[in-house]
Amino acid sequence: MFTLPKKGLKLTSLWSTFFLKMNKEQLFAQIQQKKSFLCIGLDPVLDKLPKHLLKYADPILEFNKQLIDATQDLCVAYKPNTAFYESYGVKGWQTLTDTWKHIPKNVFTIADAKRGDIGNTSAMYAEAFFNEKSSGMSFDSITVAPYMGKDSVLPFLNFENKWIILLALTSNEGSQDFQIKQIGADQLFEKVIKTSSQWASANQMMYVVGATKAEAFENIRRLAPDHFLLVPGVGAQGGSMAAVCKYGLNKQCGLLINAARSIIYAGNGLDFAEKAREEALALQQEMEQILIAAQLI
Repeated sequence: MFTLPKKGLKLTSLWSTFFLKMNKEQLFAQIQQKKSFLCIGLDPVLDKLPKHLLKYADPILEFNKQLIDATQDLCVAYKPNTAFYESYGVKGWQTLTDTWKHIPKNVFTIADAKRGDIGNTSAMYAEAFFNEKSSGMSFDSITVAPYMGKDSVLPFLNFENKWIILLALTSNEGSQDFQIKQIGADQLFEKVIKTSSQWASANQMMYVVGATKAEAFENIRRLAPDHFLLVPGVGAQGGSMAAVCKYGLNKQCGLLINAARSIIYAGNGLDFAEKAREEALALQQEMEQILIAAQLI
């Protein structure tokens, strides 16, 4: 019979002092403690939810809560894609807020919103995702599109102890339209990393690099040796974790491997949370062996 993991996992002394902060050292401490660098994408679609959840006032919230309760000891981050909530209007926004509140505070949270606009607009986006007093949410990080340049990114960096995760080299087919175009001596994604790395330290900035672009990780690590990389594309999209880790690991792991559909839709019956846990556990166990081989735990 499936038993949910106990809540209130023992926190390191580092966490007891800085409970609401998340720097690189604390994130690495969580990776070492859980023997995992798994990020779970919470991207629910109402039509794909187990039918028995439809009796709840907020089926998506119940789905998320059960997934979080079942997997929180196996992952170090959760990443709700905000489009999957915004599409339901005001109610969806409340679901996103309540989902964030349910995530344990020692788990890194990513608002996958891909925002980026002129300075005063980006400042309001930052308020929406970082300022709990005004919006009800205070994610640890947000994904940001760099196309409009420095002044569209800096407002997010004005929030102390918050991260931006900048799109660099994504896993979708259309990434080749712009990201790999040659700009002088560099491809465009290389130019993005070189330029943006001057805006903030590796303690406040990460990069999105798709797992289906595993051949590029060696070069990306040359450009950003100390940064964490958020890596979607493992699982349903077919990316190889082994290939990513071969070139992507650094001395503090430096990777957050995201899986969404392969975990959250692993089952569609009464035992969906158990099936999700089984899938997350398989990834965690693979990650544990990688961390051991790299002498990081």
